[in-house]
Amino acid sequence: MISVTDLGMHFGEKTLFEQANFQLNHGNHYGLVGANGSGKSTLMQILSGEIVAEQGTVNFPAALKLGILKQNHFAFEQHPIIDVVLMGKKALWEALNEKSSLSEGKQVTEQIGKRIADLEIVIADHNGYQAEAEASELLAGLGILPENQKNTLSTLSGGYKLRVLLAQCLFSEPDFLLLDEPTNHLDIASIVWLEEYLNRFPGTCLIISHDQYFLNRVSTHVVDIDYEEIKIYKGNYDQYKREKELEISQKEMEISKQEKKREDLQLFIDRFKAKATKARQANSKSKQLNRMDEIVIKRSSRLSPFFAFDICRPSGKIAFSTKKLSKKYDSTQVLENLSVSVNRGEKLAVIGPNGIGKSTFLKLVAGIIEPTQGGVEPGHEVYAGYCPQDHQDIIPDNTSPYEWLYTFSPGETISLIRGLLGRVLIRGDDADKSTAALSGGESARLIFAGMMLQKPNLLLLDEPTNHMDIESLEALGKALKVYSGTVVCVSHDRRFIESFATGILELKPNGFDLFPGSYREYLEKQGEDYLDRSLTPSKSKKTNHRQIKTISNKEWKEKSKNISKMKRGVQKSEVRISELEEQISGIDEKMMNDDLYKTDNSPQLRLLLDQKELLNLELNNTLTDWEKQQAVLDELTSTSS
Repeated sequence: MISVTDLGMHFGEKTLFEQANFQLNHGNHYGLVGANGSGKSTLMQILSGEIVAEQGTVNFPAALKLGILKQNHFAFEQHPIIDVVLMGKKALWEALNEKSSLSEGKQVTEQIGKRIADLEIVIADHNGYQAEAEASELLAGLGILPENQKNTLSTLSGGYKLRVLLAQCLFSEPDFLLLDEPTNHLDIASIVWLEEYLNRFPGTCLIISHDQYFLNRVSTHVVDIDYEEIKIYKGNYDQYKREKELEISQKEMEISKQEKKREDLQLFIDRFKAKATKARQANSKSKQLNRMDEIVIKRSSRLSPFFAFDICRPSGKIAFSTKKLSKKYDSTQVLENLSVSVNRGEKLAVIGPNGIGKSTFLKLVAGIIEPTQGGVEPGHEVYAGYCPQDHQDIIPDNTSPYEWLYTFSPGETISLIRGLLGRVLIRGDDADKSTAALSGGESARLIFAGMMLQKPNLLLLDEPTNHMDIESLEALGKALKVYSGTVVCVSHDRRFIESFATGILELKPNGFDLFPGSYREYLEKQGEDYLDRSLTPSKSKKTNHRQIKTISNKEWKEKSKNISKMKRGVQKSEVRISELEEQISGIDEKMMNDDLYKTDNSPQLRLLLDQKELLNLELNNTLTDWEKQQAVLDELTSTSS
């Protein structure tokens, strides 16, 4: 249990939270929510020990192991990807490296032999002979295939580097897991995998996320930072939201009742204080009024920006079209022969598996990159506004929000520019601070302020929901719905897409589908839900009823034969596993003999170490084979019943 007492923190003159008292109990998974700038990351930094709170204390159990998702991938650029994950267990990584270094020597002395034996114990204690397989499985779940895991980290894009750091954090097997927006840069399949992993995780989690669906899937509790307070609610995000709305409603009713009572008391006092017969009662009422406690609702940190996109002029009937649009990066074909036509006023959601070319498609339409073949034909009078995943692509870090916005329209008044910044919640001194200091949410809102100023009639949005808080997402969805121009948007947030999309462009490995209609209508027709993480890609709405299939006697005999064969394979593997474990145990007993570490016996020690390493390798391979055989056997027996 982690106990927090009287915690307080400020940011300049702004109070983030004060006198916060709460507990984080073992086994609970907490979603940490609040507006951008409310103090979520600050609280996480306090709990991780990166910063010290101005007031209060945080008490951890002895020997609690923290797992923190870091952003320091630059420290690992030249290391193999699999090694970066293995570094998550520092003691194991150091033991493996030291053993490898000592084993490379030509002669094993008594001292070296004893040290290798000690390292063997450390490796065994950390399940070291299964470590690489576990690390590989984590990476594969996050979309990094085994054939790429020996490459250096520098070969990956920024988003994939963060996935490796997430795998490193999970591999460390912490007691308390701290994750700051872990779903950013993950595709749907990886988010599903992470949800399932966290639901199996036995320790405590604290997770910052603006993805309501994700929070509903993984949270047992919600930690809310608002009104300069920290409060914990039991249940997932939807349950928290209902309870909080009820609390605010009840508090407002209390204030209304109290204000009515104050008015009635004051009326009585004003009416009868001058009358001798009623003066006593009036005096009593006056004392009662003075004794009444005032119910105050502190100002909420949750503020919604005001997005309102206008167009400089209507475009032609066709916003843009593509003809046999193709893009190849070196030898990798990303898009091939994509021919679509998008009408004026259409709101198109681009969906599909990761790496299929969604972001590439937007960049081609925006003219950021050139196609390998084919082309994009802009419609008449089309003027595009582009929001990239990485905001630094268009916002330099050597200016201020005011200066950056002013460059788009130098003739506008100061009040109009500052008014636009205020509408996207960049107010006061924040308008003049360095853009390098902007949070992800602030930089996203600044880009949309630029779009409101420029008034493009085609919006190209690449994962605009990254880094934006829930209030901003809802405001953006509403603004896009009433926008009179054309929208093409890549997003994995289903609620966001459902709020405005009128068409779906599904990119596939073997082509594409262009569906006219909402995402809900697309699901009813297509069945596949890329954005519903409760479904695997193979599940669909069209398979709700169990299908009963009859098979012939010949098929039944063949199936029985396969089951018998697989059972024999499983039993054979189990026998071999027992034999290997006994042989390894026998070598361990021999290595406990102190005489073995004398110089004269170094060849014998070397032989035992080599034998043990070979046996461990065979044991790992046999265990892997057994798991595969058992999975096939389970599948055969379940389908035969």
